[in-house]
Amino acid sequence: MVIKAVCILVGEKVKGVINFEQADADSAVKVSGEVTGLIPGQHGFHIHEFGDYTSGCSSAGSHFNPFGKTHGGPEDEIRHVGDLGNCVADESGIAKVDLTDNLLKLTGIHSIIGRSVVVHADVDDLGKGGHEQSLTTGNAGGRLACGVIGITKA
Repeated sequence: MVIKAVCILVGEKVKGVINFEQADADSAVKVSGEVTGLIPGQHGFHIHEFGDYTSGCSSAGSHFNPFGKTHGGPEDEIRHVGDLGNCVADESGIAKVDLTDNLLKLTGIHSIIGRSVVVHADVDDLGKGGHEQSLTTGNAGGRLACGVIGITKA
């Protein structure tokens, strides 16, 4: 049974729609969509722990990290579940998202349903930048847009 979810990203200038799809409980999650209104270049792209926007994107908490690991890139063995690297905006400020991730889940105790997606102002250094925030946030800067991940019709 295919499981699907969607996240509508909202920020002052940055907007987007991100779709999630998982073929079954044991398969990888496909993440696709588009983010607009960005400055051209790379922007940190993460799943955060809460779907709470009572104080804007800052209420989303930290990167989703149920296993207590340090920050890394999506290809790294040691990383937060929510570490999806960077989305890359073209000269028009549009970033197309198209990735598959083996740690994300749409079911079970570590499901990302009800959590949030956050697009950051700066490049995620994937934990390798040597900055004091590299191993916690990737030094990805402020939060430009965010949205809650909700289950959708399959």
